[in-house]
Amino acid sequence: MRVLVTGSAGFIGYHLSDLLLAEGHEVVGLDSHNDYYDPALKAAREARLSGRDGFTPVRGKVETPGLLAELFARHRPEAVVHLAAQAGVRYSIENPRAYVEANLLGSFELLEAARAHPPRHLLMASTSSVYGANTEMPYRETDKADSQMSFYAATKKSNEAMAHSYAHLFDIPTTMFRFFTVYGPWGRPDMAPYLFTSAILDGRPIKVFNHGDMRRDFTYVSDLVRAIRLLIDAAPGRPATPDQIEPATASRPSRRGGGQYRQWRFGPAARIHRRDRGRVEPAGDPRTAADAARRCARDLGRYRAAAALDGIRAADFGSGGRTHLCGVVPGILWVG
Repeated sequence: MRVLVTGSAGFIGYHLSDLLLAEGHEVVGLDSHNDYYDPALKAAREARLSGRDGFTPVRGKVETPGLLAELFARHRPEAVVHLAAQAGVRYSIENPRAYVEANLLGSFELLEAARAHPPRHLLMASTSSVYGANTEMPYRETDKADSQMSFYAATKKSNEAMAHSYAHLFDIPTTMFRFFTVYGPWGRPDMAPYLFTSAILDGRPIKVFNHGDMRRDFTYVSDLVRAIRLLIDAAPGRPATPDQIEPATASRPSRRGGGQYRQWRFGPAARIHRRDRGRVEPAGDPRTAADAARRCARDLGRYRAAAALDGIRAADFGSGGRTHLCGVVPGILWVG
């Protein structure tokens, strides 16, 4: 199978490309290596893929007119996984134009390319942030998502609407994902585990908002890309082949802001700086929770959930060696 992965040098894109190549598939990987965070990390990820049989790296921005259309026409991918985007909730306040260009125009270019050269399955990344001001937990795909709290989330909700219309109008089998706080090896340095670790090791205080009353469902990256891989073969209208792994348990949210967990995990005592006296940031979502078990069982086969802390201990820092088949696999939303 030939798969086009946009954002292939990004955190999730790298892990997905690695899995696909290990299975013997061809991967065309498009990435711009932008400087939202250190491009050297993206180059290092791509370097680990570039020497592998079947990997074709392409440097460019998804919003570049005609670039995706040319890639679709040349490579005729059977599956497309669109992960490239301008990420980050807080940065969308500082630089909203970057989100218009990458998320709105980039996704439009992708959908037009898929219209001209339809793949067997188009899969696109959205975010748990689209649930916005919803207060009922856990979030379910059937919940309304009409009150986004950040411009980043607004662009991702727009992507869902755009993809739905193209799926309907042009018969493109499409699946959207609402990712919940993905973490793991080669992760993004702007995410909490790395920000906290860096602050502790440097002797700096951890910045905590809302008096530390923040809860998140974390998704371990290997679990996530395994779910994506299973869904590539399960285009809407066709059931997934159940994976032979253990039964699901309820997802377990991980609390951010407590010093004891960090002190136990990372060694040095964590000093906590309650920034702006605990004020909630305008773009922040104080809590997220995913109704994961139903989708795991129905669409992906049976999964065993792994606690976020176990994943950090075993995978990020190499101290456990345990295998985690499924952390939280939330928010899988069929749109076509």
